[in-house]
Amino acid sequence: MSRFVDVLLATARTSDKGIILGEPGSPARRTWAQVHEQAQVMAGGLVDGGLAPRSAVAILAADPALIAPAIQAVWLSGGSVTMLHQPTPRTDLAVWAEDTLRVLSMIDSKLVLLGSPFDQLAPVLTEHGIPYRLLSELSGTFTEPVVVSENDHALLQLTSGSTADPKAVRITHGNLFSNIMAMADRAALDVVNDTMVSWLPLFHDMGMVGFLTVPMTLGIELVKVTPPDFLRAPLLWMDLISRYRATITAAPNFAYAMVGRRMGNAADGDYDLSTLRLALNGAEPIDADAVKAFTDAGARFNMPAECVFPAYGMAECTLAVSFAPLFTGLTLDYIDAHALEVDRRAVPVPPGDGVRSFAVLGKPLPDVEASVVAETGAVLGDREVGEIRLRGAAITPGYFTVDGPRSLQDEDGWMPTGDIGYTIDGDIVVCGRNKDVIILAGRNIYPTDIERAAVAVDGVRAGNAVAVRIDAGTRRERFAVVCESKVAGDPAEAARIRREVASRVFEAVEARPVAVIVLAPGTLPKTPSGKLRRAAAGEQLRDSIRKSESTD
Repeated sequence: MSRFVDVLLATARTSDKGIILGEPGSPARRTWAQVHEQAQVMAGGLVDGGLAPRSAVAILAADPALIAPAIQAVWLSGGSVTMLHQPTPRTDLAVWAEDTLRVLSMIDSKLVLLGSPFDQLAPVLTEHGIPYRLLSELSGTFTEPVVVSENDHALLQLTSGSTADPKAVRITHGNLFSNIMAMADRAALDVVNDTMVSWLPLFHDMGMVGFLTVPMTLGIELVKVTPPDFLRAPLLWMDLISRYRATITAAPNFAYAMVGRRMGNAADGDYDLSTLRLALNGAEPIDADAVKAFTDAGARFNMPAECVFPAYGMAECTLAVSFAPLFTGLTLDYIDAHALEVDRRAVPVPPGDGVRSFAVLGKPLPDVEASVVAETGAVLGDREVGEIRLRGAAITPGYFTVDGPRSLQDEDGWMPTGDIGYTIDGDIVVCGRNKDVIILAGRNIYPTDIERAAVAVDGVRAGNAVAVRIDAGTRRERFAVVCESKVAGDPAEAARIRREVASRVFEAVEARPVAVIVLAPGTLPKTPSGKLRRAAAGEQLRDSIRKSESTD
């Protein structure tokens, strides 16, 4: 049996911890032993139904009360789990069904497990010949777990771009065990005293691995709500931390910015955040202003500023690559802008004009090795900027794609990340994605610098500005900015925002956007958790620019 399943079973036998669901209306608690009992019943139904060992099983459900035992049931049955992307009320179900068929074919899955509220999609699956089982009806007699090896797949994690060009990250049992244990060690997880709170989606690696698989495997108390619960009432997040005396939570940067603003309107004494020791910030670039707004607002509720926990991760590394040191908060590295953009060196300077700052993301976890390489493949030294590459026990062997399996590791086990960054005495700093870097007159301009300047303009919604390359790789390469604002429908105010964004961006990067487009709130494409989909937003912007230029 794999080490991961061994630990999972040991926790089910010995832990008195569990998962709290149903907040904010009808909270109910189930121990991990009770989750395991339901998983055994479901696993019996899968095996009785003819599920072969090492089969890929797709799950489409929203209720964590069903998802937790369902994924464990698949593992007990010797299969791998793929969480399908969920359709929204705006989704064209015919298109969604076609995309789902492509994904199922890609991972060679013959079964979808359907749970509320998506069980109503059963007729759509039937129409397209997609086999399914309803989780509410899945039961049978369980005997013992199917034996699997460390190299068998545990997760096939879909990437965010799956509806356009789907691919699934292949996470083995060995990958999962290694990264879970490394995270537990570096974060000093305390299975007796820690309580985790999460609203993160379970089809994303941070939610699925970090805030369901980790607590279920190790036996840590978990309070779980859904992304719609959070987006309807963002301060529910802080309320749950307060009421359950939580110690650990996590979110992308945009969520901390959102909650920081809203906490400013809360009354004194509404929350007690003094128990929070780790507020992991990852999955997108970390904005120091957003972090400061969050910690300043939280200070009124006794939240320690040092709870901010910068992290670097990716599904291709199971989840976590590096964590910042515990109890140090956010550390920024201030570097000379010219040296970064032209010489590709991170030369340290005091804060001030012409200076860039990036979050220091800590050293790689024990199961990960990192290095930075030039375009030639030459290994770079400290503070030399290049592409980050990784290797180690947590690194995926590769993808499943529509064209077949694709390896990601070279002959020495190194995997390119596509992230541009540098190291400082072994600590990782990420500047941006290689494909997003804007190249103007030999300068490498990072979109995060442009976006931070844009959101500093009054009226631009925090976390809702995107800088995009146009005519990338040509002599005509340019960039434009699209942002959301509540005053988008007011021509005079929209014009003011366009002028001020262009001016702020020029001050920040000494280059002007070819266009600034102001959109109404809710226009930019986002994931169900509220995170901006940069690639989709970029394509939307490029189409708009091309259309406007063709009519001139």
